[in-house]
Parts: sequence; structure tokens; C-alpha cells
Amino acid sequence: MSLLLNTSSALSFSRSLASSFSFSSPAPRLCLSSLRSPHSSLPLSRVSPSLRSQASAAAAATMGDAPDAGMDAVQRRLMFEDECILVDESDNVVGHESKYNCHLWEKILTGKMLHRAFSVFLFNTKYELLLQQRSATKVTFPLVWTNTCCSHPLYRESELIAENHLGVRNAAQRKLLDELGIPAEDVPVDQFTPLGRMLYKAPSDGKWGEHELDYLLFIVRDVNVHPNPDEVADARYVNRDQLKELLKKADDGEVKLSPWFRLVVENFLFKWWDHVEKGTLEEVSEIGTIHKL
Repeated sequence: MSLLLNTSSALSFSRSLASSFSFSSPAPRLCLSSLRSPHSSLPLSRVSPSLRSQASAAAAATMGDAPDAGMDAVQRRLMFEDECILVDESDNVVGHESKYNCHLWEKILTGKMLHRAFSVFLFNTKYELLLQQRSATKVTFPLVWTNTCCSHPLYRESELIAENHLGVRNAAQRKLLDELGIPAEDVPVDQFTPLGRMLYKAPSDGKWGEHELDYLLFIVRDVNVHPNPDEVADARYVNRDQLKELLKKADDGEVKLSPWFRLVVENFLFKWWDHVEKGTLEEVSEIGTIHKL
């Protein structure tokens, strides 16, 4: 069963939230159909795909020691196959590294794993924000509530395009499909408004963490949502009051929020929400500034 979250159903969906709204435990998944569609783009590496797959498999085998033996197969594959874009604190590309290494806390502490990321904030035309709860199998920050979609542009030609931040927009479109089953035609790349960038560092569980230069992308669209259970445990729209309720629950220790989402909420979200409703997001774009939080 898929969930159609568009204008025609948003009202009844919001009313059901208002009458029974709880983030205290993982809610039933909205859709259990796995909709993964890895968009194939040409990597900059000249190594053939077959050799890259063999190398990834070999690397995974060598990492099959006790600490990683229980890692979910899908997340394990992404950890070794995905190549993140390494940047300096001015967002200049300086190299690339596996997602695995980029999220190991001991490597983050060397100061050499800062990588480019993005956080999508998708609103419907009722100006409600779509949130997701990360799946239990995620390596970093499992089962935490966060913004619509959070991930990384990869070290590939289509996601390294600097002009108009097109590479990051392409990556956002790709991951909205991978994680939430949102078709590309529902989220055209030219409809994302990059509002700012923030640089932050956060531990997850002692072994894993984040050190990211994160692009904050806002978009207002009515979309079809089909969550991929490998990535998402739950998804729901919230209005401002419902988000404030979630924040209170997080403060009381009843739920967990991702550290990047908390930073955006505390520093930007509510003032930008006003401009979402007014249709004036471009007026408050601070994409030229990197906020060090």
C-alpha cells in the first residue's frame, strides 16, 4: 500500500495527526514496498564498474570483523560503494573518500573527513513539513527523527556540478527517490531553493559520527511518498505546532532528533518557514555564507 500525500489527501492526513499524534515509538511504516532506483552516473574514476564492485566486495570482506559483522547488508553496500566528496572549510573539493571512512569517528577526529552533504526540507502546499524517522538499520543515528531527506552528493560528474549548485540538487532528487520513493518529476531540480550552508561535527555512538558541510535545500511541492523501509522507518507531515510538540518530546528524552536537524531548527527553520508561506524564499537565501555551528 502506498501513501499519496498530496493536496487532496493532506487535509484528512493532518486531521488524523491532530487527533492522535505521537513520536514516542516507531510508528507503523507508511509503505513497505522497497523502491530503490540507483541513478547510474559516470564516476570520475576510470576504474570499470565491475572492478569497483569487486574492490568494494573485497573491502567489505576484510572489514567483516566483529565490530561490523552485524551491519545491515544494504547499509554495508552503501558504506563501501558510495564515495563522498571531501571539501575544505570553504567548500572547495579536495578529494573523495568512502562513506565508511567519512563516518568513522576516529578518522573524523583527524580533520580530514569533512565532506559535502545536503538536507532537504520539503513542504506541501498546506505549508506542512515532511519529516522522516531514519530506519533502525542506519549505521549513523538510527531511529532518530529528522528533516525530509539527508544525504550526500557523490563523487560523480552529475553531482559535482558547481553551477547553480546543480550537483547538490541532482543528488537531492536522487535520494528523495531512493529513500521516500518520490518520483523525479515530482521534485524538479530547478525547484530546490538553496538557502544556506552549515558546517558541523557530531558523534553518533562512539564509533560513528558526522563532519559535514551541509547544503540546506527547501522545496514546496505536493508529492507522492512511498518510503523505502531500508532507509525510512516512518514519515509524516507536521505543522509548526506539531513540530514544537516534537521538540518538547525530544527535550524530555521521549524521542531523538538528528543533530543537523536540531541545528537547523534552532538557527533558521521557523524564520524561513514564514517565507515558505509567503513564497519569498529567494529573499532570505544565505547560500553565499557558510555557518559554522
